[in-house]
Amino acid sequence: MDPKTVLRYAVDEQVKFVDLRFTDLPGSWHHLTIPINQFKEDAFDSGIGFDASSLRGWASINESDMLLIPDAERFWRDTFYEEPTLCIFANVVDPITKEGYEFDPRLVAARAESYLRFTGIADVCYFGPEAEFFVFDHVSYHNEVNSAGYRFESSEGMWNTGQNDTGVSYRVRTKEGYVPVPPVDSLQDLRSDIVQNLQSVGLMPEMHHHEVASGGQCEIDFRFSNLLSTADNVMLFKYVVKNTAFYYGKAATFMPKPMFGDNGSGMHCHQSLWKGDSPLFSGDGYAGLSQLGLNYAGGILKHAAAIAAFAAPTTNSYKRLVPGYEAPVNLAYSRRNRSAAIRIPMYSQSPSAKRLEVRFPDPSCNPYLAFAAMLMAGLDGIQNSIDPGQPLDKDIYDLSPEELGSVPTLPGSLDRALEALEQDHAFLLKGNVFTEPLIERWIAYKRQHEVDQVRLRPTPLEFALYFDV
Repeated sequence: MDPKTVLRYAVDEQVKFVDLRFTDLPGSWHHLTIPINQFKEDAFDSGIGFDASSLRGWASINESDMLLIPDAERFWRDTFYEEPTLCIFANVVDPITKEGYEFDPRLVAARAESYLRFTGIADVCYFGPEAEFFVFDHVSYHNEVNSAGYRFESSEGMWNTGQNDTGVSYRVRTKEGYVPVPPVDSLQDLRSDIVQNLQSVGLMPEMHHHEVASGGQCEIDFRFSNLLSTADNVMLFKYVVKNTAFYYGKAATFMPKPMFGDNGSGMHCHQSLWKGDSPLFSGDGYAGLSQLGLNYAGGILKHAAAIAAFAAPTTNSYKRLVPGYEAPVNLAYSRRNRSAAIRIPMYSQSPSAKRLEVRFPDPSCNPYLAFAAMLMAGLDGIQNSIDPGQPLDKDIYDLSPEELGSVPTLPGSLDRALEALEQDHAFLLKGNVFTEPLIERWIAYKRQHEVDQVRLRPTPLEFALYFDV
C-alpha cells in the first residue's frame, strides 16, 4: 500500500477523521484523532507531532516532543466510532534524529524481522497466538489506605446459586466448562458479534468457543501472519473484544488470573520459520521437526526465564504459572502434551503445518516485545546449535518428585523473571533489536510500578490469615 491508496480509501468511505494508533512500553494502545481536512499525504513522511512525556515508560519531560509516522500498510475503518473514522497504525520517530524512537515497541518488532532476514536463516517468522479472555457482567475494584477489594459477577459463575442479592436469576454453571453448548455457554452471540467485528477490520477469525473456566472465559482464534502483523493484530483483537463486550453492557479482560480456583487465561504462541516457500521446521526428527526446529526450541527453553519477563509480564501472570496447576511451568518440549512449555502440534502431517507452540505467554503481554523476544531466543538456539534435551512425553504433572526435580522451571514471580532478564539478555541485543536502555527501563518500570506496589499492599486474604495472630 502507499499513502495515495490510503487517502483514496478515506474518500471512498467518506471518512471525517483519521485516528493514529500507537502502543506504550507496557503494551496499552493510545490514539490521536485528526480531522480529515487536516491530514495530508506528507504526514506519511513528516509525521504528526505529539507529547510523549505522559505515556508509561516513554520520554521524560525534557525530551517529550515526538512524531507519529502513519504506516500505509495497516489501516481500517473503525467499527465503533459514530463518525466515519480511518484508523492507521503509527510508528514513533525522534524529531531531531529522524530515527525510530528507541522505546517504541512496534519498532522493536520491526527490527526483529529485519534481523531475521539479515541472518539469512529465514525470510519470515509466522506467529499464531491464542489470546484467551474473560467476559464479566459486572466488575468493580478499589484500593484505599483502609480498604481494598474486588468483585465481579457472571451469570455463568460456579459460585452462583440461582439468584444474586437483587433477585436477578443466574444460570448455574455445570462442572463441564470446556466448549459447552447454550444455555451453559451464554456468550455465543457475543463471540459471534466479535468475530464479525474482527472481519470488518481485516482480521481473519478461524474459530471461537467457550474456554474451561467459569465466569465467561472465551477463546477466538484468528489466522497467523508474520511477526509484526500478528502483533498489530493482537492489539486490534483486544480492542475489538473489549469494545464489543462494552456495547453488550459487559466487561472483557485479558488479565491472566482474575479468578481464584479456576483456570486463568493464556496466550499460546504458535510459531514457525520459512525461507521462500520452504517451511524450515519440518524434518525427520522428533515429532517431524527438523534439526533447525529443535534448536529453535532449545533457544526458547534456554532463555525462557528471561523471555517470561516480556511474555508473562505482570505480577498476576504468576498466579497462573503455579507448579501443579493448569499452566506449564516446567521447561520441556513434547508432541501433543499440553503440560509441556513447548508443544509440537500433531493435527497435520503436512510440512507446512509444522510449528512450535510456546505455552507460557499470556495476553497481558506487549505482543511486539514478547514476540520479538521469542524470535531472538529461537534464533540464538539455531545460531549456537542449542540442544533442547530429551522430549518429555509423560504428563509432567504425574511425574515423581525425583523425575520432576530434573526438569527446570519458569521463575515463580515477576521479580524473579526480571532478575533473569538482567542476567540473560545478550541474545536480545543482537542486531540492535532490543537495547540496553530499553531493557533497563522495562525492568525499572516493572519493579517500581508493579512489583513494589503489589509487595507493599496487604491483601484481604492476609487479614483472614493473620489478623488474629
